[in-house]
Amino acid sequence: MSAPAAPLSVSEEHREVLDRIARSQTSAHREVVRAQVLLDAADGVGNKTIADARGVSPVTVRSWRESFEAEGLANWGKVAPGRGRKPTISDETVAQVVELSKTPPKGKTHWSCRDMARKVGISPASVQRIWSELGIKPHRVDTFKVSNDPRFSEKVVDVVGLYLDPPEQAVVLCMDEKSQIQALDRTQPSLPMVPGRAGTMTHDYKRNGTTTLFAALDVLSGKVIGQCLPKHRHEEFLKFLKTIDREVPKHLQVHLILDNYATHKHPAVKRWLESHRRFHLHFTPTSASWLNQVERWFRDLTEQNLRRGIFGSVPQLIASIEDYLEASNEDPRPYVWTATAESILAKVARARATLDRVVNQN
Repeated sequence: MSAPAAPLSVSEEHREVLDRIARSQTSAHREVVRAQVLLDAADGVGNKTIADARGVSPVTVRSWRESFEAEGLANWGKVAPGRGRKPTISDETVAQVVELSKTPPKGKTHWSCRDMARKVGISPASVQRIWSELGIKPHRVDTFKVSNDPRFSEKVVDVVGLYLDPPEQAVVLCMDEKSQIQALDRTQPSLPMVPGRAGTMTHDYKRNGTTTLFAALDVLSGKVIGQCLPKHRHEEFLKFLKTIDREVPKHLQVHLILDNYATHKHPAVKRWLESHRRFHLHFTPTSASWLNQVERWFRDLTEQNLRRGIFGSVPQLIASIEDYLEASNEDPRPYVWTATAESILAKVARARATLDRVVNQN
């Protein structure tokens, strides 16, 4: 055992990062070992002891300590100039791949590795490596929609304020309808999963009707009030409002976050709200359903229950949804909202500026 060395000075923030890398199953082995070495050094373990335990030389331990003391994590994972494997593909070829990637090949919407490899004269693996290193992803496309709601900022501040600072003596509910949920049955029996083979189901299906799920997610507790109804007209919305009124204790105010669907503003709904003053409606901006947390719960419902479900009738579908709802409420897990209104508005402003720039260029 070597004599204890002076502990390496590591901030709490850097220690959290190093601890995450040290336990990683996907990071490069050298980075994992380096993180383990630095954590040992932070605990005051001697260099030789660390070297023996981690399978590196004491010189390497000293070098990593000195680099961390001088740079912290600023250049973590970067290969020093002159070190590492020398490139076998010229800079001109890399530039050609990058330039070609900007415009799809004739008759296609995007490049594949093999198409690009044939065009440039290198291997598909080399194309993939270039794209990975430069963050180029021709096979992917992200969807977006920038809201044009004239009251966008006002509505964002209102809704996010409820998430980050909910009022006292009140419950905040994110409410929406998941309409036209289909009761899909498969045309042939499915096979269960067995070792060596995944479960199977036919690609085609039979439609056995639809239902509409009205759901209201409690922001603080994660519990969901849900009700399946045949349609999503104002009559059904009123029925669901009455369900919420029964479920929520009478002494609590009800702040309901929902979208701008015309049903939610029907005269009959307005009359009901006038006689139930504890209900307060907060509308999300147009084309901004991502601001409603219940959409996240709907995604979980789809992935964990509906997508692979087999339903011979609408009552079977409703029973399955109710089972999921009951199980979800037995172990509720609220979604933690962290984005501030300021950060959202700044991001949307950047998106609008980018769109305007593209439109002006065309």
